[in-house]
Amino acid sequence: MLRSTAFVAVLSLSFALISVRAAETARGVVFEDRNGNGQRDDGEPGLPGVRVSNQREVTVTDRTGRWELPSGDDVVFFVIKPRGYMPPLNAHRLPQFYYVHRPAGSPSTLKFPGVAPTGPLPASIDFPLRRQKEPGTFKAIFMGDTQPRDVREVGYFKDSVVPELVGTDAAFGVTLGDVVFDDLNVFEPHNAAVALIGIPWWNVIGNHDHNYDVPNDREADETFTRIFGPNYYSFDHGPVHFIALDDVEWGGAKPEGSGSYTAGLDARQLEFVKNDLALVPDRQLVVLMMHIPLNDIGNRGELYRLIEKRRYALSISGHTHWHEHRFITTADGWRGREPHHHIVTVTACGSWWTGAPNAAGIPHATMRDGAPNGYAIVSFDGTRAKLTYKAAGRPADEQMNIMAPEGWSVSDAKAAWLYVNVYDGSERSRVEFRVGGKGRWLPMSKALEFDPSFVARKAAEEANPPAIPPYRKMGDPMRSPHLWKGELPRLDPGEHAVEVRTRDLHGRVFRQAATWRVEP
Repeated sequence: MLRSTAFVAVLSLSFALISVRAAETARGVVFEDRNGNGQRDDGEPGLPGVRVSNQREVTVTDRTGRWELPSGDDVVFFVIKPRGYMPPLNAHRLPQFYYVHRPAGSPSTLKFPGVAPTGPLPASIDFPLRRQKEPGTFKAIFMGDTQPRDVREVGYFKDSVVPELVGTDAAFGVTLGDVVFDDLNVFEPHNAAVALIGIPWWNVIGNHDHNYDVPNDREADETFTRIFGPNYYSFDHGPVHFIALDDVEWGGAKPEGSGSYTAGLDARQLEFVKNDLALVPDRQLVVLMMHIPLNDIGNRGELYRLIEKRRYALSISGHTHWHEHRFITTADGWRGREPHHHIVTVTACGSWWTGAPNAAGIPHATMRDGAPNGYAIVSFDGTRAKLTYKAAGRPADEQMNIMAPEGWSVSDAKAAWLYVNVYDGSERSRVEFRVGGKGRWLPMSKALEFDPSFVARKAAEEANPPAIPPYRKMGDPMRSPHLWKGELPRLDPGEHAVEVRTRDLHGRVFRQAATWRVEP
């Protein structure tokens, strides 16, 4: 009886401690860090009206810059960067806008280190911000899947993508998940390479950025959190509000070191998005950033309900290793007045850094849709956004690949077809061609087919594999969402110039030319 009473007393005390811990309140100040030392010094005022979140609730600082939010044993607190301010950057130019509260730290059994024990909740969690100019028009860099497997592949990225971005006038960059490829030790060398670009860099978590040796989704982002901070968050830049989502739900560890995942958003994250958007004016453009495309998310309807009544919303993802503009309609459960524009953006690694290496030893990495690897430059102007496709290592004005039939003869009975892969093409693009630099422009029709140049290159490489190691063979093609074709007219034998022009969804016109030889 005495043992039973003692057990009940201990149990009651345990529950009391749990209740106290669950009822903890975090407090702090958001202040203007005028000297940039990350500490609040005399004369540095608190900033009123700044949003702060615990990844569920969102509060606003009072007139002295103070805030408070519910806490717990597994919380990341972060300031929602307001327009005209910037949090400190670390040596890799990653924004330091958060505080991770893990009193006991991450599980010690993780293959890749997680968060070290943080101890008791601090008396004050303070967020420094420095003023910066943020006009209504600006540019940002978006990259799908950089995804290096190892330090060698970090070198591919560093030597092919980074140099042409050094000195960019973009305000910041974003990697849209799959920052690395399963080996989370590669985060640090990869971040060092990205830092050479010289601008602040935000990151979205992807399925290959997770800890695979955990039993549930809640613990799958421990290493990501240690390095980058919260797995979902938001910030303002200029007049635009950006929300980074974690739409990868980890299904649990598997012995072979890779497990299952689904595309979805948990209830806590959806509540954060709801609370976050409640404080974002309807006149403001909202950009959702995620890894898996929006209309592939299992419970996307719940997210649709939160954004479909807004006047200005755009979303962008990576994951597929092809580039595509999707216009989401009522057929997918969307209830907005206009279709929602979602961009599945070009990947920096192309098709996982595959294909024959060039003279510098870097694979051509052509994506499965036949387009080259690269990144997107998005220009923002108030509530408008325009994407420009940039193929890595190629001229900025290269926006398409023109493919005329080789070896075609005037005696051939079959038609000669011209194919054009318009890298940033969409269902709202118009594509035309003409021969000889004059005469009537002829319309081209959209062709949901394999890119002929990808198919030919893959066959050639497999027939004669490159002797220069390492070599990873190209993957299988997919039916390109931005391929057009048109029947060429009958021409005399000899060389001919073929000109193609395309008008994109923003009304911009791009032109490119190629030559075609007609055999006798």
